[in-house]
Amino acid sequence: PRGGASARRGARGAPWPRSWAWGRCATLGPSRARRWSTATMTRHVRALFARALAQRAALKPQSRCSFWAARSPCFARSPCLALFQDLVLRGRPMREWLRPAVAFWHTQRGDGGDPFGAATRPGGGWPWSAPRAGDDAAGLALAKRRVLAHFELLDFLGLDLWCFHDRDIAPPGETFAQSAANLRAVVEYAAELQRSERFGHIRVLWGTAQLFKDAVYMNGAATSPQPEVFALAAAQVKQAMDATATLNGTAYVFWGGREGYATLLNTEPALEHSNLAAMLDMAAEYQQTFHGPFRDAQLLIEPKPQEPTTHQWDWDVAHTVGFLRKHGLEGNFKINVECNHATLAGHSCFHETEMARVEGMLGNVDANTGNPQVGWDTDEFLTDPREALLLGLSILRNGGLAPGGINFDAKLRRESTDLLDLVAAHVSGLDALAKGLRAAVALMEDGTLETMLGERYKGWSRPADGLGADIRNRRVDLAELEERAMAGEYDGAVA
Repeated sequence: PRGGASARRGARGAPWPRSWAWGRCATLGPSRARRWSTATMTRHVRALFARALAQRAALKPQSRCSFWAARSPCFARSPCLALFQDLVLRGRPMREWLRPAVAFWHTQRGDGGDPFGAATRPGGGWPWSAPRAGDDAAGLALAKRRVLAHFELLDFLGLDLWCFHDRDIAPPGETFAQSAANLRAVVEYAAELQRSERFGHIRVLWGTAQLFKDAVYMNGAATSPQPEVFALAAAQVKQAMDATATLNGTAYVFWGGREGYATLLNTEPALEHSNLAAMLDMAAEYQQTFHGPFRDAQLLIEPKPQEPTTHQWDWDVAHTVGFLRKHGLEGNFKINVECNHATLAGHSCFHETEMARVEGMLGNVDANTGNPQVGWDTDEFLTDPREALLLGLSILRNGGLAPGGINFDAKLRRESTDLLDLVAAHVSGLDALAKGLRAAVALMEDGTLETMLGERYKGWSRPADGLGADIRNRRVDLAELEERAMAGEYDGAVA
C-alpha cells in the first residue's frame, strides 16, 4: 500500500512484503533460505505467499495481478490463473502463443559473479546446491538435485517448458567420454522425472551444446583453426541433439559464442565460414536419422554481434539469413532472436523479430533486455510494456512461434540472493509478456495501424494495372521508366 496504517506496520504487517516490487522479500532472509532443502522449497514459498494472500483478501481488490498460472494453493482461486492459462486470443490460448520456458543455466547455475566480482551465490547459491554427505565425486548427485529443483520451480510457476546447455545440466568429466557418460546419466534422470505423474506435463523447448566455455574452444568450435577441435565440437553437438530428443525437445539451438575473431590479422574468414556451414549441414543431416518427433524439431541459430569475440560471424538476423542462403541451409534453420543481442548489434528487439519474420525465419525468442547505459549482455528480465507489446505484435503477425517459443534467457541481478527472487523475477517476465500480447491483440483488432500501412503503400497494389503493380511484376524496365519520367508523367510526385 502507498499509505495508511497498514503501510506503517512494516514488512511483516504489510499486505505484501515491503520490497516485493524489487523481487525481494523482507520477511525471509538469505540465511534462512539457504537452509531449505529441495523438498521443502515449495512448501516455504507457498506458506509465505499464502500469508500475503490472506492479508490481501481484506484489502480493496487490485486492478493489477500476476499471471501465475501456478498450481500453488495460495493462487488457486486467483482470476489471473485462468487468465494466463485459458484466455483465448485470436482463437488460441495465451499459453500457446507465448510457449514460455525457463532457462536452466541462469536459474540453477547463475552464481551472481561478473567480470569485476566473485560469485555472490556460489554454486548457484540455492539450498539444494550445498554439498551433502554421500555426494559422488563426479557431481552427479548434485546435478540431479538441480534438475529436480528446476522441475519444482516449473511446477510452482505452472510452466511446462525448459531449456538447457549440455554442460550446465551435467558436470564435465576429465575426458570427453566421461563427460558423455555424465550427460547420459543426468538426461536419463530428467527423462524419468518427465514421465512421472507429478512432472509429466514438463518437456524441453530446446537444448544446445555449450561450445564456448571450455578452454578447448578458445579459438572457436566449428571455426577453430584445429580440425581436432571441430571434431570434438561435432561430437558434442551430436550428443546434445540426442539429449534434446530424449527429453522431447521441439527445437535445437546453435549459439556460436566463439565463432568469430579477435583480430582479422590471424583469421581466414572464407575457411571459417565454410567450416561453420559444414557443422550446421552435418547437424541438419543427422537430424534426419531420427525416427521420433525430434526429426521434425526446429533447428535454430541465435545471432549475436560480439562478446566474447570482437566480431561474431552471425552478427544479426540479416547477416545470419544471408549466411544460411549462401550455403543452402535456409530450409533447415530458423532464427532464435535474443533481445539483448539485438541491442548489442545496434538494433531494437522489434527490428530483429520483424526482419526474421518477413524472411519467414522467426522461430524462437530469448526474452531479455539490456541496460542502455551498459555495453554488454546483461540478460535482464524483459519487463518494459512497450517492448513486450512490440514483441507480441511480431509473434501475432508470425502466426505464433511453435515449435519454438519464448525462453526466459534472463538472470537475477548480482545483489539478488533470496530464493524468492527466482519466483518473483519469472512472474514479472510472465506479466510483461502476457500484458504485451494482450495489448498487441487490441492494437491489431483496432485496425488503425493496418489501415495506415495500407494507405501508405496503396500505390504499390492499386490499381492492378498501375505503376506500382507494373514495377513489382517487372512489366517495365529502366528505359521505359526514364521515357515516362522525361515525358513529365511523374512531375509533382510527393517524395
